[in-house]
Parts: sequence; C-alpha cells; structure tokens
Amino acid sequence: MNTISKEFHFSASHILNGLPEGHPCGRLHGHNYVVTVFLKGEPNKYGFVQDYRELDPIKKYIDDTLDHRHLNDIFEFQTSVENMSKFLYELFKPQFPLLSAVEMSETPKTRCRYEP
Repeated sequence: MNTISKEFHFSASHILNGLPEGHPCGRLHGHNYVVTVFLKGEPNKYGFVQDYRELDPIKKYIDDTLDHRHLNDIFEFQTSVENMSKFLYELFKPQFPLLSAVEMSETPKTRCRYEP
C-alpha cells in the first residue's frame, strides 16, 4: 500500500469566537495555511496511486473559495484547523475515494491531521 500527498497553500483571515477574554486568536488575524491531502492505494497501470493533476479540483476550491478571504464569512462553524481539516476531507472524499487524510497547518510549527 502506498500513500501519496500533495500540498496546497492559501492565505486568509479569521476570528475564533468564544475564546477567553484577551486570547489573541479571538481578534482578527490571518495565517498562511498549508493544506496537505493524503491518498492511499496501490499503483495503477501507470504506476500512480493517483495522478497529481487529477487533484486540480482541490486546488481550484482552495484558490477560488478560501484564498485571501475571511474564513468566518465562508464557514458556519468555528474556523479552527481541526474543523476545517474535517470539512475538507468530507468535501473531497466522494470525488477522491483514495483520500485517506487531510492535514492543515496555520503556522510552520502547528498542524492538524484529520483521518477518520
């Protein structure tokens, strides 16, 4: 079994609501996000688990919907990387059956990996 991955990048702002008074993430702020998708399977007749070019719908969604946006205007849930990773997994799993996990980072030192 092989696992492949591809990274996508976007910049966006958000506010995490309901945090304790004075928490810096409760103020408007932004991140340079990195989304990594993981696909697991056996190589096909071409030697690919999945042709990376077939992942273009993910790039298009990220570029058109998330990049340079205020995430609170996009999502009706708390815009933590935990919630957004799960959302992206559930959004793309029907289109990409080999999708096994989505990882999301908002800083070079922090990340969340969602895998059911």
